Amino acid sequence: MSDPRSDADLVRPAAPYLAGWVATQAGFARVPGVQYAVLVDDDVVLDGAYGVADAATGEPLRTDHLFRVASHSKTFCATAVLRLAERGTLRLDDALGTHVAELAAAAVGRVTLREVLGHTGGVRRDGRDADFWQLGAPFPDRAALLATVRREGEVFGRGEHFKYSNLAYGLLGLAVEAVTGKPYAEHLRADVLEPAGLRDTFPDLAPEIGGRLVTGHSARAVTDDRRLPVAHVPTGALAAATGLTSTARDLVTWAAAHFAGDTRLLAPESQRLLQRAESTVSSPRGRDRQYGLGFESREIEGRRVVGHSGGFPGQLTRTWWDPAGRVAVSVLTNAVDGPADGIANGLFALVATALSGRGPLPDAQPDAADLARFEGRFANLWGLADVVRLGDRLWLIDPRADDPLVGAEPLTPDGDALSPDPHGGFRAVGEPVEYVWDGQGRPAAIVVGGVTCWPADEYAAQRAELLG
Repeated sequence: MSDPRSDADLVRPAAPYLAGWVATQAGFARVPGVQYAVLVDDDVVLDGAYGVADAATGEPLRTDHLFRVASHSKTFCATAVLRLAERGTLRLDDALGTHVAELAAAAVGRVTLREVLGHTGGVRRDGRDADFWQLGAPFPDRAALLATVRREGEVFGRGEHFKYSNLAYGLLGLAVEAVTGKPYAEHLRADVLEPAGLRDTFPDLAPEIGGRLVTGHSARAVTDDRRLPVAHVPTGALAAATGLTSTARDLVTWAAAHFAGDTRLLAPESQRLLQRAESTVSSPRGRDRQYGLGFESREIEGRRVVGHSGGFPGQLTRTWWDPAGRVAVSVLTNAVDGPADGIANGLFALVATALSGRGPLPDAQPDAADLARFEGRFANLWGLADVVRLGDRLWLIDPRADDPLVGAEPLTPDGDALSPDPHGGFRAVGEPVEYVWDGQGRPAAIVVGGVTCWPADEYAAQRAELLG
């Protein structure tokens, strides 16, 4: 007999833990605020917010606060271009100069739309003067963008290297305007945002946003946690590259429109074209990265995921989704050093682990109540330890780790103790996690490798008392 539970059913019980894990990561990073969402199949199983929207006022961050999601915009622009290509309005191998008359005689004008989408046109990233990224000048308008790329746009030859370019995506927005006869924002709303069912995603600083924008913040200083507020500014002719405003919930909804088999926006062949790896990007001592046409890709816990990050003055954001497995995670932070990438990676890994922990048959699944009695957060001099149920298994996890599965141990109940899977290692591998129970049958302490850990709230109270 097959398991009747959906994937969403398997992940949903872990949602409170996932929210707590995000809060722990955010707390240790001292980031002002983190907004996050998880979608499994067609269900948003987690939609949360931690911290403040503005460090100066202390306004609590809400799930409907809006973030500048920056280069997430490239996935939207790429989708808009592929929809036009499906209709025959343009071709991916058209040169930019075919649609942007001012570039007809320029070297950059020979770069194709496909090369722009995949960042293989060799175009300069932001310009020799790019201080608009720290609000030293306005973002370039159409005239400034065209003047910049005509003067200094060519850095590499076409197809010579992967070279990320915001300027090139700005030109792509101009090409969309030329073939549709509409402003880019207007076309994007009608042809992409509305069909995707996005209610909280806006091109740039739309009038209806009102007071819903979070405040961006600078990085922390070396010696203190104070941050400077960062003002919101329009992105001008770079809107197609970096202009969008959205929420974590809307971004996982956006991801779902790109799941395999979903044809609301694109035909399957167009989806594959956008999401397949066009370039492998290697950098000295860095992790190899892959990029398609407007979409990044990588592997997390054996799943191939696609998505994008976003960096805007005062905000960092990241969204990943597994198109085949129908899982999406989005994390938005309102600080320029916000750990959006690390939290999104870890959150996706925890969700994937919950999904991989499915019991083979309903009658073989451990009793949920029996597993629940072991769960909790524990603390001692060395830090924190979480015992948490992910899927049908218990895990011992250090919630401070950037990757929550590094050093994590799957555990199996053995009477009143938990036994880890046997393997080699430097830690107390193979040794049971022993429990001390109070009179109500609740954990009074656990012993890991001979070292006692107490319930985290009790330990925190004792610590506060000792610190005065």
